Amino acid sequence: MKQYFNFSWCLLLFLAGISFKGAAQDIRVEARLDQNIIALGDQTRLHLIVHLPVKAHIDFPALSDTISSKVQIVEMGKTDTVADKNNPGSRTISRQYTITSFDAGLHVIPAYVFHSKNAGFSTQALPLEVKAVKVDTTKAIYDIKEPLAVSYSFMDWLRDHWQWVLFPVLGVLILVALLYYLIKKHKNKPVQVREVQPLIPIHTIALDKLQALKGKKLWQQGQVKQYYSELSDIIREYLEKRYPIHALEQTSAEILSGLRNLNIAAENMDRLGQLLILSDLVKFAKEKPLPADHEQSMENAIGFVMHTIAAPSSNEDQTENRSNGYV
Repeated sequence: MKQYFNFSWCLLLFLAGISFKGAAQDIRVEARLDQNIIALGDQTRLHLIVHLPVKAHIDFPALSDTISSKVQIVEMGKTDTVADKNNPGSRTISRQYTITSFDAGLHVIPAYVFHSKNAGFSTQALPLEVKAVKVDTTKAIYDIKEPLAVSYSFMDWLRDHWQWVLFPVLGVLILVALLYYLIKKHKNKPVQVREVQPLIPIHTIALDKLQALKGKKLWQQGQVKQYYSELSDIIREYLEKRYPIHALEQTSAEILSGLRNLNIAAENMDRLGQLLILSDLVKFAKEKPLPADHEQSMENAIGFVMHTIAAPSSNEDQTENRSNGYV
């Protein structure tokens, strides 16, 4: 029995080793240079590349700002991942570094180790030859030449900045054309003659509105409150245009008090008082007048307007009446 267990453990370890070896063989790493030979101070790119299965994970080696005392890293590029078109289960991850050197000679880019979960993978070392600038020591050393003066004419400036000239000129031309079109259109536009509408006296407007209200027959249809509301508004509008009071904003008591100082007959004041007071009682106190009261209120409104008609006798009076309510 003991020999059987030992044989089972050996078999499992053997199969696991084969599986791990197969997975490791699926991962390949490499390093390469764009140029193995550069001039002193020139730059080249170092590429670190790994080929591995899609589900596998591996860590790139961490590089600082120098590869060695002779080779420096100028810039580290992005990490790119590319899927293998021929093998959908594989991918390639690459990272590039821009490197340079200011020491002539043959330098070595060391091998770098990639680490996966179970193993490490090493790249090959790369040679980098840096060539010095050849100096002819047989010739004399000259001073640095002064900067050359280059002539720069207006035409040279215009050739370099033609957009700055063209677009403003086009804008001015378009603006001039638009102004010319508008002026020409305005000159050719026919003159419209407005017909002078005859002035309608305010008493005529008020009487027309009273007749229209009478024709609605509101109180006959049970709309007593609406009837007195419209009747009161017509008379208030007439009073505001006929006399120097703000009848539309005042209470009935304020209207009657303000009119007592004017030359209005007592009979007309009585007509107006009956109309305004009864309208307030209907609108605010829910008073229910008799049909005779409805007719009397309309007659008082018409009578008040008819007996307070303004009679202009001169141009100044007409101008004043026009400003006070003629339309």
